[in-house]
Amino acid sequence: MTDEITARLGRDFYVFDGRILEVFSSHPHRFHIRNMDLRVTGPDRKGRWTVVIVAGPPEAPATQHTWHHSAEDWQRAQGLEALLEAVRAGIASAREGGA
Repeated sequence: MTDEITARLGRDFYVFDGRILEVFSSHPHRFHIRNMDLRVTGPDRKGRWTVVIVAGPPEAPATQHTWHHSAEDWQRAQGLEALLEAVRAGIASAREGGA
């Protein structure tokens, strides 16, 4: 992947370049696909979505970052689902030895 993907959800801005996911918010974060796991769950019975990133190698996770999003915010998110799917694909590729 050579093109940068961006997405906005509320005040948070997400950028993924194929290897690094950056989340610009009140507390910015950077994650490398070789050192993270991504889980997206939802919608729950109230329509809320949860994005969880566990940083650290799969055999020894270090920290967990969790974002909870309302149904309305998730629907208004510009490009977030596509970005998260690209991140998930990048993680899978890295685990297969490709990145």
